[in-house]
Amino acid sequence: MRTAELLDGHYLLRSNLSDQEPEWLWQLCLLLVQIEGVFRCFKNDLGIRPIYHQNDARVEAHIFVCFQTYCLGVTLQQRPRPLAPGLTPRQALDQLAGVQMLDVQIPTTDGRLLQLTRYTQPDAAVQLLLQRLGKSLPDQPPPRLITPEIMELPKEAV
Repeated sequence: MRTAELLDGHYLLRSNLSDQEPEWLWQLCLLLVQIEGVFRCFKNDLGIRPIYHQNDARVEAHIFVCFQTYCLGVTLQQRPRPLAPGLTPRQALDQLAGVQMLDVQIPTTDGRLLQLTRYTQPDAAVQLLLQRLGKSLPDQPPPRLITPEIMELPKEAV
């Protein structure tokens, strides 16, 4: 017990990088912990299960998506820090999740559809967050009339 108390709060790093400074190795370990935390957060949010790739192109695509995820996580952590101290990326995502984008389609008398793409109005907390971050929601897009020919096209073509 006495030995455990003496070592409490101390870490032993073992590495094959013997020519590096211990502080550099410690910073590398802390960076690894941060990276793993970002991926854990986004994997839970996106509901990603283990993926088993069958070819090199998919492996490279997965690495690219992981890198983008890491960049987004770091941005969400660093950007609000000076503007909204104490705001975590998880809290920012939870607040912004209330803003939804939706398409309202109203049939017209001549067989076309009037499509209104709209986002919901943010509540006061989200408005304050956007204001502190120096951001604003874009203008609502104008309505579109969809003809029957466009409605029959596959979604990829529209």
